[in-house]
Amino acid sequence: MRILIVGAGATGGYFGARLAQAGQDVTFLVRERRLTQLRETGLILQTPQGTETLQPQLVQASSLDGYYDLIVITVKSFALEQALEDIAPAVGPDTLIMPILNGMRHIDTLCEHFGTDKVIGGLCKINATLGKNGEVVQMTPLHQIYYGALDGNNDARLQRIDDALRESVVETFFTDNIISELWEKWLLLSTLGAVCALARGNTQQVLQSQGGEALLQSIFSEILAVISAEGYQPRPAITAKIFEVLSNPATPMTSSMYRDLTQGFDIEADQIIGDLLLRAKRNGINAPLLNAVNVNLQVYLQTKHHAN
Repeated sequence: MRILIVGAGATGGYFGARLAQAGQDVTFLVRERRLTQLRETGLILQTPQGTETLQPQLVQASSLDGYYDLIVITVKSFALEQALEDIAPAVGPDTLIMPILNGMRHIDTLCEHFGTDKVIGGLCKINATLGKNGEVVQMTPLHQIYYGALDGNNDARLQRIDDALRESVVETFFTDNIISELWEKWLLLSTLGAVCALARGNTQQVLQSQGGEALLQSIFSEILAVISAEGYQPRPAITAKIFEVLSNPATPMTSSMYRDLTQGFDIEADQIIGDLLLRAKRNGINAPLLNAVNVNLQVYLQTKHHAN
């Protein structure tokens, strides 16, 4: 199977590497700076089991040759518009596109651009980041990927994808309810990002603060109300588990958005928090805490861009 991984950051680099190691025909679509770096050092994985290096197949948008069976989009959400333009030459009649992005807006964007028959649902669960020299650092053994047809009809095309992904060492979940999985990932990620950004700390610090647990519960409840109004059909056992994970005082957690914020990087504020506020407004839901988080993040972005 010919697979194009769009982006070679922590997510794309890790999962793309695991697919390549499993014998799949994997190519990474990257920008000039990352291309140069990966040609010099190879793609380095630092995992709890040790360090591995592979020499990946690399391509830039101007050099894409022919169609791919599967295109996995792993860029940050704010880079999606450019990615749509970049991958267009690689999308053929039988190509499937699997985004692994945060939030839900990208699903509509991709379907409008390429057609609903081309887009499948995907998400990953991994604690990973890029090291200072561009290495992919997997911080815990967690490495899960979920995928399935948006309408639940996992036909032969999806079966082929499943066959390819299952050959890797990654833990795979081929589901006929990927939409619920996507809503629940957003619930977890946005609650975590909102709490960390507003409190400027990890969940353990928040829970050790007076009123911290109440803040976490209130933000979680606001987000759950919004996504339920938007079509999510709550699975109480799963939402309870998500809150249990977030509110475990023994485990300090931060979101990737918060880590990006503390390092002065661009953040997915609009896709993770802003979009929830838009959905709250159109459903007549008052979300004061989400509004506070959004203002906080917008001020950060204004300050960052003025500094540049």
